[in-house]
Parts: sequence; structure tokens; C-alpha cells
Amino acid sequence: MAPTPLGDFLRRSRALVQPEDAGLRSIGRRRVAGLRREEVAMLAGVSVDYYVRLEQGRERTPSAQMLDALSGALHLSEDGRLHLFRLAGLAPRTRLADTVERADLGLLQLMETWPDSPALLLGRAYDVLAANPLAEALFGGFPFSRNLMRVVFLDPAARTFYLDWPSAAANAVAGFRLAFGAAPHHPRIRAVLTELTADSDEFRDLWERHEARGKTLDTKSFHHPEVGDLTLRMHSFDVRSAPGQELVVYHAAPASRESESLRLLASLAATAMREKI
Repeated sequence: MAPTPLGDFLRRSRALVQPEDAGLRSIGRRRVAGLRREEVAMLAGVSVDYYVRLEQGRERTPSAQMLDALSGALHLSEDGRLHLFRLAGLAPRTRLADTVERADLGLLQLMETWPDSPALLLGRAYDVLAANPLAEALFGGFPFSRNLMRVVFLDPAARTFYLDWPSAAANAVAGFRLAFGAAPHHPRIRAVLTELTADSDEFRDLWERHEARGKTLDTKSFHHPEVGDLTLRMHSFDVRSAPGQELVVYHAAPASRESESLRLLASLAATAMREKI
């Protein structure tokens, strides 16, 4: 029987856990990366045969109790645990309309009140549905695409814009994997996935890792051609009125070099806008 997405995720996840992290002694040469199947089975309290059948796709209906045990054995994050339950069909998938996503007017007005903080509203497939003026200035007006997944993997300028491009790329794919798990048949998600799978070797390699996690409080480092390097705090919020949408806000510490750079960037953007009028 062909491997399932559930089996692929389990296999990839155990490869990321070192025996020492699980409280196991590693003796002699190991032929596999991470944990062996029998070690996962022991840690989860299941038979080796049952766990092998899960990975191979011959067992497709694990219980919630079993998934909880596997989540602990594999040291999954909360996002990883949610993704595991979704793959097993034990967590509700988000029902999303097939219509074009739109930004709420009230949310747009709120974003405009943050002149010192770049803010983006992302759709379920990482389409930029809205950006306040400072975010437009930071990202250069998105000349290549208004889809961040396409920007990260298909725009050559992304390799210099994101100072730590490998980390930005890995996080983008992990977030996209989580969104895919919530709505795997949505046409926009499928369209972006199909394009990137066909056009980017790096995306395919990261996609095959089966990592799934959402955005968290983090830092992002950018290189802007006009104001230089910026390291900003990133805050992410789910939009409860529009499931699948995400508000991302970047912030610089008060009186920091980054805050001065953002003010300069806002001034340059305002000047450029006046010259167009």
C-alpha cells in the first residue's frame, strides 16, 4: 500500500528527534537519522508492528489517544500536533469559501493607524490582501508578485532582501504546510502549491520535510536598498472574522536604529508619493 501523508509526516518527524532529546542512549553507529521506528513505538507505548503500519499507510485510523502519545514521543509543537490530527482526520478542517478573499474595511482602517509599524494582511495562500504604506515601502511595492510564497522562492531579489533567506524560506513552507492541512482542496492554495512545486527545487525539498508550524513572535532581518539592514520583531494574529487570513505586524524597539530607519523609510515613501501627484 502506498505511503500516506500521515505516514510521511511521522517518518519525517522522527528523523528530526535525536535519541538524546528523547532520553535514550545512542550506542554504536545508527543507520537512520533521528529515532528508529522501534524507539518511537516504545516511547508512545504501542507495538512496533502497529507503528510500522501507520508509517507504511496500512493503518489509517489511529485514535486521538494514540495521536497524543505519538505527539509526545516525536516532540511535536502545538502546530505539529494539530497537523498530525488533521492528517488522521480527527481535527476539523477549516471550511473556506472558494470566492476571492477580501480585506475587511475596518481592518484596513486599523492598519492605516500604525504609521511606524509595517503591517500586512495575508490570505490563506500567502497572498498580500492589504499592506499599509510603510509595509509597501519596506517590501518595495511588491514589484515581482503580491504572493509572499512566490516572492520568497521565485523572485531573485528575495535572496538579498531576506538576510537569512534559508530560515525565511523554511518558515514560509512550514506555515504554508499548516494552511494546506486546514484546507487541502482550496483552489488558490492548490494553485500556489502546483506552481512552486514545478518551478522551485528548494521549495520541493522543504515541502518534503513535512514541517508544519504557524508564525510566532519572532524577528525578521531585511536589507532595504535605501535604509540598509533592518531587524524587526514580527507579531502575527489570526483574523477571526475571516478564517484563513492573518495579520502580520513588524515592530522596532523605541529609540533603536531600526526605529530611526523605519521613520526614514516612511519619509522617503511619502516624498515619492507626493512627487507622483
